Parts: sequence; C-alpha cells; structure tokens
Amino acid sequence: MRHCLWLTLIIVALFVLNIFIGSVSIPSSDVMTIMLGGTSKPSWQYIVLESRLPQAITAMLAGGSLAVSGLMLQTAFRNPLAGPSVFGINSGAGLGVALVMLLLGGSLSAGSVSVSGFVAILLAAFIGAMTVMAVIFLFSTMVRNSVMLLIIGIMIGYISNSAISLLNFFATDEGVKSYMVWGMGSFSGVSMRMMPVFVLVTMAGLIGAAILVKPLNALLLGDRYAENLGINIIRVRNWLLVVTGLLTAIVTAFCGPIAFIGLAVPHVTRLVLHTDNHRMLLPATILMGSIVALVCNLLCVLPGESGVIPLNAVTPLIGAPVIIYVITTRRT
Repeated sequence: MRHCLWLTLIIVALFVLNIFIGSVSIPSSDVMTIMLGGTSKPSWQYIVLESRLPQAITAMLAGGSLAVSGLMLQTAFRNPLAGPSVFGINSGAGLGVALVMLLLGGSLSAGSVSVSGFVAILLAAFIGAMTVMAVIFLFSTMVRNSVMLLIIGIMIGYISNSAISLLNFFATDEGVKSYMVWGMGSFSGVSMRMMPVFVLVTMAGLIGAAILVKPLNALLLGDRYAENLGINIIRVRNWLLVVTGLLTAIVTAFCGPIAFIGLAVPHVTRLVLHTDNHRMLLPATILMGSIVALVCNLLCVLPGESGVIPLNAVTPLIGAPVIIYVITTRRT
C-alpha cells in the first residue's frame, strides 16, 4: 500500500509536468490560469486544454493498460518475454491501418457509410486488433497448451507483418510515409472529444484485469495446483485474452503500436516491490506503467520549440536495458 501511495504521488507530479512543459514555451502563470478556468491567449489555451491535457491523460491510461496486459500475459504463460504484442494484436492493428492507408486510399466504406482520415485509421486499427484477438480466442478453444497458443500468436503476428510488407512494397511514397508516422506511436491521438470513449474502454479493461488477481496468484503455483483450488484454467485464459486484447486494441488504435512498455514495466515493478503477489503487484504495475508513459511523453518534447520526438524512439531507451538485465540475471 505504501508503494502504491508513492507511485500515485509520482504520477501526480509527472502529470503536472506534462501540462506545464511542452515544445511551445508557455509561462507557468498562464498555464495555471488556463487550468483554473481563466482566460489567456487563445493559442495557449488550445495547446494546454486540447493538446497537453489529453496527451497526459492518454499517456497515463495507455501506459497502465499496456503494463498490466504484459503482467497478465507473463504470469499466465510463465514467460518473462511475453507482452501485449506477442499474440500479434499490434500487428493486426497495423495490418488494418495498412489496408486503409496503402490499399484503400485513406477511407473505409461499408455500404452507404464511408469514413476517411483519422476516423478511418482508428476504426481500421481497432477492427484489425480485435480480429486477431478473435482468431486467438478461437484457437484457445482448441489448444490447451499455453506455450503452443503463445507460438500460434507469434505466427499470426508474422503473417500480419508479411502482409504489411507487401502492402508497403506496392504503395505510393505518400502512403508509406503516412503509415510510418502512425507506426512511430504518439499519445496525441486522443482528442478531448474522443476522451470519454477512451477512458471508458480502458477503465473497463483495467477493472477486468483486477478481477483476475486471485486466479493469477493461483497460476503462479502451476496449472495443477490452480485446478485443485477450483480455478478453471481455460476460462481464466480466455478472460485474460479478452481483457488484454481489448486494452491493447484500444491503445494501439488511438496511439499506434507502442513498444516495450508492456514488456518491460512488469519487470521494473517486480524489482521495486520484490514480490509476485498480484494483490500488490497488479495495481503497482498499472501505476508504474502510467509513470513510464508520462516520462516518455516528457522525453519526447524537444526544447527550444524544435518539435516532438516519435514515441517509439524513446520507449526502447527505457525498456531495452530492463529486458537485457532480466535475461542476463536469469542466465546467471
């Protein structure tokens, strides 16, 4: 409980920093005035309320969602290198976006209904991610072995990436560039108008993850022990797939395929807490994921109004050393 309190205080501090610091220099007094409902320069008000605030909220929720997804997958499949992208859900979202950007000219049509631009990309990413999740769910009803299911997910990811490579090869230069920009990841994809949807779906997924605390603790002791405690392994695994699929799909659809947060943060949390008890580990992982995402969002901001670094250029700098440490310490 004490650790969660400290992590919450760090989140509050980082959230405030994300509001006050940006690529555009705005006096702190004006930022405070805007946040308290006062008036300032219209351009500054727009930046604070329509850019920095939704980015901070998005980073906080997306980081927590990816981190808890990684934790659940690593526990359920007893694999320290399992993460939200391991089942090809990110690749499914990427394939959906590639189809819209590179094949369909940036629009998505169904009968008399047609959408284009960001809405089309958002829908394509979500449909692609959920389609892959549905395929994995179908295989989970036929395959009892968790390791085999893990391998099937990796193979589906390879198939999706192969299709994306072919679409990129035959696409125009403009289409390839647009797809690469989306693939770099960003927390700026959720506007204040879309924020209620993003918050509602991610919170539903996080609550679903919290329900799995007891079964996850039982799985730490092995499948047979969990079954002796009355845990239905297949039902828990399927529920876990639904929750991780939903969280990964919504985050990837809005923010792009974000690397390493889901893979590395659970390990960071274990190193901090020195426990595998999910009653403490799961909420702390959500909070730690929010912290890492908020730090990454801050690091993406270049000083001197020079622009913003792509998110996936920053996350490996934090995540890769953690994974290397985990691998090397396990070998010893």
